[in-house]
Amino acid sequence: MSDIALTAVQVAPVYPMTADIVSVVLGEAVTQGTILYQTSTGTFSKADANGSGLQQARGVALAAGGAGQTISMLRRGECYGFTVSGMNADAIVYLSDTVGVLADAAGTMTVNCGRITVVPQSGSAVKVIFFNFDWLRAWS
Repeated sequence: MSDIALTAVQVAPVYPMTADIVSVVLGEAVTQGTILYQTSTGTFSKADANGSGLQQARGVALAAGGAGQTISMLRRGECYGFTVSGMNADAIVYLSDTVGVLADAAGTMTVNCGRITVVPQSGSAVKVIFFNFDWLRAWS
């Protein structure tokens, strides 16, 4: 399993008008591109797949922020900023055992976060992640 690198300042929805983006209150400081879960108090913090109880990934932070701040979070849609050019189109993207990060293979617990897809850009094709976080499944 390898963690997927990102360029935080480039993390943004490809199609913002059709993406499912919500405002959330943070429970801790996060950077743009962090994968988030919802805590029992309703705030959002860094998710991971290592079985520590943080594995119910709910979205990707579209901005950095500190505890108590409100930011935008992508729940569903294509997203720039992740280094996935070496991955195959349609490959599944997983939550990593590393807190707040994605991986190219399942961690201790299998938490699917999205798939690699291709979008047109300036006459060529660019690989991005299509996120579709599952808000109904209980992972633990």
